[in-house]
Amino acid sequence: MAREPEPIRITTASRSHNDDIAARQKRYLISMSIRTVCFILTVVSIGHWFLWVFLVGSLVLPPIAVIVANTSNPPDPGGPARFTPEVVTRALEGPDGRPPLD
Repeated sequence: MAREPEPIRITTASRSHNDDIAARQKRYLISMSIRTVCFILTVVSIGHWFLWVFLVGSLVLPPIAVIVANTSNPPDPGGPARFTPEVVTRALEGPDGRPPLD
């Protein structure tokens, strides 16, 4: 199934609350999946020196995953550029250097 293209942003407003929550849940799920793999590798690698690497990873990742998941995204820097009108200086003289005729 083809995905619809992402809409063009015409505002500097931040993402919606639902999009922010979805991004947080995705980050947490990825972190905890890595933690689960570390835990399984800890059990499988009993008797090897790298057991400690996986054990530390499985113990340290949960608090890091919670902290990362609870941080909100900064407002998007994208959006339209602000309009700054170009200052045009009009001359009081005509094209030949003389004042215009009234």
